[in-house]
Amino acid sequence: MPALDEAARQSVHELLRRHFGYDSLRPLQAEAIAAGLARQDSLVVLPTGGGKSICYQMPPLIAQRLDVVVSPLIALMKDQVDGLVANGYPAAALHSGMSEDDRAAVRHGLQEGRYRLLFVSPERLSNDAFVAGLRRYGVSSFAIDEAHCISQWGHDFRPEYRQLARLRELFPGASLHAFTATATPRVREDIREQLALREPVELVGNFDRPNLTYRIVPRIKARDQTIEILSRHHGEAGIVYCLSRRETEEMAAALVAAGIKAAHYHAGLSADQRNRTQEQFSEEKLDVVVATVAFGMGIDRGDVRCVIHAAMPKSIEHYQQETGRAGRDGLEAECVLLHSPADSIRWEGLMRRSTSEAEGDPATLDAALDAQLKLLRDMQRFCSAVTCRHRALCRYFGQESADADAPGGCGACDCCLGEVETLHDSTLAARQILSAVARVQQRFGAKHVADVLHGAASENVIKWGHQELSVYGLMRERPLPAIQNLVYQLVDAGLLASTGGDRPVLTLTPHAMPVLKGEVEVTLLRPRIKAKATKSAVAEAGWKGVDRDLFEWLRQLRRRIAERIGKPPYVVFADETLREMARRRPSTLEGFARLRGVGARKLRDYGDEFLAAIEGSCRERGLGRDMES
Repeated sequence: MPALDEAARQSVHELLRRHFGYDSLRPLQAEAIAAGLARQDSLVVLPTGGGKSICYQMPPLIAQRLDVVVSPLIALMKDQVDGLVANGYPAAALHSGMSEDDRAAVRHGLQEGRYRLLFVSPERLSNDAFVAGLRRYGVSSFAIDEAHCISQWGHDFRPEYRQLARLRELFPGASLHAFTATATPRVREDIREQLALREPVELVGNFDRPNLTYRIVPRIKARDQTIEILSRHHGEAGIVYCLSRRETEEMAAALVAAGIKAAHYHAGLSADQRNRTQEQFSEEKLDVVVATVAFGMGIDRGDVRCVIHAAMPKSIEHYQQETGRAGRDGLEAECVLLHSPADSIRWEGLMRRSTSEAEGDPATLDAALDAQLKLLRDMQRFCSAVTCRHRALCRYFGQESADADAPGGCGACDCCLGEVETLHDSTLAARQILSAVARVQQRFGAKHVADVLHGAASENVIKWGHQELSVYGLMRERPLPAIQNLVYQLVDAGLLASTGGDRPVLTLTPHAMPVLKGEVEVTLLRPRIKAKATKSAVAEAGWKGVDRDLFEWLRQLRRRIAERIGKPPYVVFADETLREMARRRPSTLEGFARLRGVGARKLRDYGDEFLAAIEGSCRERGLGRDMES
């Protein structure tokens, strides 16, 4: 495996400080940079927030060459280039969202050798004229970002990524470097094969994200629960994921009605509408976006403090990718999944319907469906297990979490924080539900069974005379949504089965009889709208010594500067750097320059303004300066 020599290490340290304001590399970055400098193919898997970008940004800067980065989304390219240029890094992009004048200016810069990184889409590399231009510019190395998109076993497969296999033929002497945040061993194997990587250096980081607090909460009233969770993150960035377009619109409307600056986002909107929502979120004009899974990948905003799933994702890979959009700056963030076992029933119905309507070889379609269903079962087991969430995620990706054997567990999930509550009368509730399913002759769905148990006078209950049953009203004291949640927990536990189709029917399984006879105990989770939420040690440590009023003052200054320069606020400074300012409160430019995230360009552009703001706030409130970190 290539290694950095002393000269390269010094160059990395100098450039890291000058352009990014960092003093040291993160795990595996040095090895990835060394592979890039040696032009040896590589496959780098680092978790979101693990510093993938530095791995492909440093080699061309040190070697003074032009490298190409393949990126899947225009918004992602734009954000990355904006951030690099703000740091004084010579980078550019070519994409369809640019004017012809802007594209001509970039081409002129390429001819003059002014850039070290050029960001392009995979589609552009299928253009023969463009490829010929790259040969003239002397491109000899390609970084494929979001490389899992090339794999049919990945969670975000994109057919256009398959065209990248041509790079090996078009640039036989070039090195290829694949980067992704989420890839199982099978996906990594597919990436190596599809890109025809030659004896690649394979670097796989730790999948654990210790700064994230994971919670899986029984879903009762999704909108009320979402509002309650977001209240813990007032004025902070959040993303809420829903399954359907209609649900995103309804959820966003409920959040706006609750006084939250929110908007919806889905594929049914026009490109202009989607871009406007992305821009408003990036510019901190929106705090929350309610979206389908299409949102987030193209957003380089690192200060997302909360990700909520209003329904279960269809795979652990999707869950890892979507929760990975929280806390990308390394600071604390909360990830809450509002879970109902009904979600897996819904997903399976969608998958089977999609397969039945698809054209192609039946055997191939069936194999693809089986693969999807396996991923769905893995996700279902993850949600229903009462075990450390960090450990479960790491094990899924073939690793052990750092806190696997710690006395208190990870200290950053609902299980290890002692928040998971069981229903004190679980077995009785289970027997009542199973009895109700039997009494309605196993001919009705979860909602009808819940109506009977709750004692509801619904049209169907009256029509079928089920108000006369002995089980009618047995759970009158429980909220109707809570009863439905308990019903689906029994489906998840294998005591009930649910048929497919648009009108699923509940039936008893062989495992139900021992429970009905009182031979087997059952454990159910207690459904509640306001779940207990303990602050994790990571969240406590992130604010230690930080003057919160000064942080907010600096945040407002950052927003004003961003509006002035026409860039998103995080391009000015990350939250991590603002917290350092509010913690250490430097009094000189020399002290300001030592803050993490303050490079030479940003020191020159913004140092005086931020120092003046710090001085004014500290003088007004009598705060000390130049505090120890």
